[in-house]
Amino acid sequence: MTATVELTKDNFTEAVASKDIVLLDFWASWCGPCRSFAPVFEKAAERHDDLLFGKVDTEAEQELAASFQISSIPTLMVVRDQVVLYSQPGALPEQALEDLIKQARELDMDEVRKQLAEEQGPPPAGPPSG
Repeated sequence: MTATVELTKDNFTEAVASKDIVLLDFWASWCGPCRSFAPVFEKAAERHDDLLFGKVDTEAEQELAASFQISSIPTLMVVRDQVVLYSQPGALPEQALEDLIKQARELDMDEVRKQLAEEQGPPPAGPPSG
């Protein structure tokens, strides 16, 4: 039994909404670094069964990979409360992945949402009312 979930465009939205913290591994079968990262990702999934560890096969799910602008693989993405916190190409060693998970768990999401709102600036002014 695998602790990771194979994600497709059909189950992606529902799966990502199902957990507070989601780790996504964008990979392909021909990619050597992807194959070497897979057991690290799988072990982390077994240790953290309260999180969703999703794998997106970029060959089978080109549309999904394109929607996230994945240009090199493996790419690891961390999503918490529907907000992308981390997205970087490259296979992480086990300890770095654990550190990343710990940081995602400890993050104050109210603060993150506040920062995102500030970065986006005030909403555009609408037509004058009256």
